[in-house]
Amino acid sequence: MASATLLLPERSRLAGQGLPAEVARALGRADRSQVEAGEQAQLRRYFQLVPDHWPVAALTRQLDAGDSEGSAWVRADPARISPDMTGARLLAHGEALAVDADDLAQLLPTLKPLFGDAGVLLDAPHPARWYLRLPRESQLPAFAAIDDVLGDDLFGHLPEGDAGRRWRALLSEVQVVLHNHPWNARRVAAGLAPINSLWFWGGGVMPHSISTPFKQIKSPDVLLRSLALVAGVSRDAADGQEVDALIDLRHLRGLDVFARDAVVPLLAALQRRELDSLRLDFADGAQFELRNTQRWRFWRRALTRLDDNAPGLSA
Repeated sequence: MASATLLLPERSRLAGQGLPAEVARALGRADRSQVEAGEQAQLRRYFQLVPDHWPVAALTRQLDAGDSEGSAWVRADPARISPDMTGARLLAHGEALAVDADDLAQLLPTLKPLFGDAGVLLDAPHPARWYLRLPRESQLPAFAAIDDVLGDDLFGHLPEGDAGRRWRALLSEVQVVLHNHPWNARRVAAGLAPINSLWFWGGGVMPHSISTPFKQIKSPDVLLRSLALVAGVSRDAADGQEVDALIDLRHLRGLDVFARDAVVPLLAALQRRELDSLRLDFADGAQFELRNTQRWRFWRRALTRLDDNAPGLSA
């Protein structure tokens, strides 16, 4: 029998008036648990990497270019920073900057010699995702994930220690080059944000293997699609085939959309016994496990809010 797991945002992000009655009853009767919070923790629950590390750059490079094996990789994503009274804040990066082929044609040739002198190859198989290729044995510092830096003072997230010194110096040189590049003046004149920095992150080499219990994975997220690709999992199951599916809905923001479009159809599938189980996995660590047999838990009260964690007796 097939099962479905929904990856969902933090419950606080699903704002709305209230849960539909059928969803409230089903969640009230579900098995609930609390596990580690965070989007990376969500993915780690369903993907086993050997060795156990998290090389985002190598993984997404395999999706973008298919040549990750044999090298170490670091993402060097285009970014916009803005100085303030205490330092400089990273305000946007990647796709939010609307980077296109013209930007690559203008900026990459200027930056490549800078990295080449350091023995590093810079290229960009995707306009929003730029990569540095290094020898496989390169010792990389701990880089801060770009979404952890967004909106914050970037100087508090620079790689530390002797291993980070080289990268801090490279970043300073990059910012000088981009700040002085005339192409950024043209971007600003066209109403676009300048690309005045890069952010180094996600360093590492490809894992030896990736495994997952799922046979079907649907997601718009580049990292999740990369994990599925390396694990050999398809986005679509064959017609009539019952499979365990992972469905990424972390982009949802409305309670009504979550309930009406995501949960209600799957509850109907549970009732028709097309699904054996349904798991809701929220980024804040809350989990709900739903099964058709839970309909007999009539003593459990309906869930009035998603953040209501305590099962109770029916009124």
